[in-house]
Amino acid sequence: MVIVMMGVSGAGKTTIGRMLAEALGWEFRDADDLHSDANQRKMAAGIALTDADRAPWLDALRELIAKSLARKGNLVLACSALKQSYRARLMVDPAQEKIVYLKGGRELIAGRIAHRHHFMSKDLLASQFETLEEPSDAIVVDIGGTPQSIVEDLRRRLDG
Repeated sequence: MVIVMMGVSGAGKTTIGRMLAEALGWEFRDADDLHSDANQRKMAAGIALTDADRAPWLDALRELIAKSLARKGNLVLACSALKQSYRARLMVDPAQEKIVYLKGGRELIAGRIAHRHHFMSKDLLASQFETLEEPSDAIVVDIGGTPQSIVEDLRRRLDG
């Protein structure tokens, strides 16, 4: 099984994803680690990535998912996956993949981004919300709670 933890930067994909993976005894991977150096430099400079910039990254993520499923592994992948076309590209086997959408308001997320160190410029948050196509086929989670309460809620929902 693969869980793709999606949402805009600052929604908690890495924090919640790591905690969920640990609670389940699954592997965790952060899609940001697969961005090229050029993409990371662009984002650090406040330049939004284009679909062409993202294409090799999405291909690498799809390969990661396919390999995990082929070896019957369980994986939580933190990945923005803001557009439906990106999520479709990551969907190797819909029967073995779930999308979890970490949803929160701009003010809450902007406050979180202001207090962290990451290559992604806080100036890109507006473009992330503009790009975001909210999924209709995902487990939607309100990020207003504590990370622990979100993980507990997710575990209940994934078991059901």
